[in-house]
Amino acid sequence: QAAKDANATQERIFQQQTALQEPFRQAGITGQNRLMQLLGLGTNDNSADFGKYAGDFGMSDFEADPGYDFRFKEGLKALNNSMAARGLGVSGAGIKGAQQYGQGLASQEYQNAFNRYQVNRSNQINPLQSLAGQGQSATNTLTGAAGQMGQQIGENQLQAGNARASGYIGSANALTNALSGGINSFVGLRSMQNMPGY
Repeated sequence: QAAKDANATQERIFQQQTALQEPFRQAGITGQNRLMQLLGLGTNDNSADFGKYAGDFGMSDFEADPGYDFRFKEGLKALNNSMAARGLGVSGAGIKGAQQYGQGLASQEYQNAFNRYQVNRSNQINPLQSLAGQGQSATNTLTGAAGQMGQQIGENQLQAGNARASGYIGSANALTNALSGGINSFVGLRSMQNMPGY
């Protein structure tokens, strides 16, 4: 009964540990799922973000960068206004100026857009990695607790088995001693009965 009580206590403590770790494990699963979605891992759920950060920074990322787009449009507008004010609106010089402006801006802004992309990527991925790490830690904690519980229950069962076996051995020894004593007494009595003059 003591072994059964000890096992029940072990199981109750393990259930409490599981309940305490569950929110962290769930947060880890959520973070991991979102991280996998952004990295394009697992099943494609057809969301716009699936695989968003799976590849290298490319021209489509550069062209989608809001900083580059804004600067380009505002700069081109200023250039056109300047050319129009000088009476060179749609002239060869105006087109050449717009072309030089666009090439120069693209060259300067590519590195800036790349850096913004990396910062944004890190800002989205790092917290998810942290959540996934929390989930892994919670799972590791529960794995250790489960192993300890299994080991302790196994020891309790072994001790209960040893106690039971010890009781059987004790009973068998007592019975053997009683039988042995009875047989010895019987043999002794018979021996005495066979003695002359008894």
